[in-house]
Amino acid sequence: MKDFLLIFRMDVNTPQPQLSPDEIQAMMKPWQDWMGSIAAQNKLVDQGNRLEPNGRVVKPNNIVTDGPFVEIKEAVGGYTIIKAASFDEAVEISKGCPILHVGGHVEVRAIIPMD
Repeated sequence: MKDFLLIFRMDVNTPQPQLSPDEIQAMMKPWQDWMGSIAAQNKLVDQGNRLEPNGRVVKPNNIVTDGPFVEIKEAVGGYTIIKAASFDEAVEISKGCPILHVGGHVEVRAIIPMD
């Protein structure tokens, strides 16, 4: 088994509606179900987190800038780490991600241990 990082990307130019608490809960249910199904297979390494759209970018020569400024159409909205027997299996698991139903997509990357 290898670890894979699933990066959730979304079009940042899509207007985000103001949701009620009930609507937020309804939106989270498919995510909870999907994460639960991965955990039930004992393949969830880290459920990950959502990411703020803003941050800082550190560059060579101690240059730190605000950003990242999204000049492209999409941004990273969150991540999770799963365990899978192969790249194909990680991709198959990713096909159940709820972000695919709201215009986003999942980037699957194998994690190379630092040891």
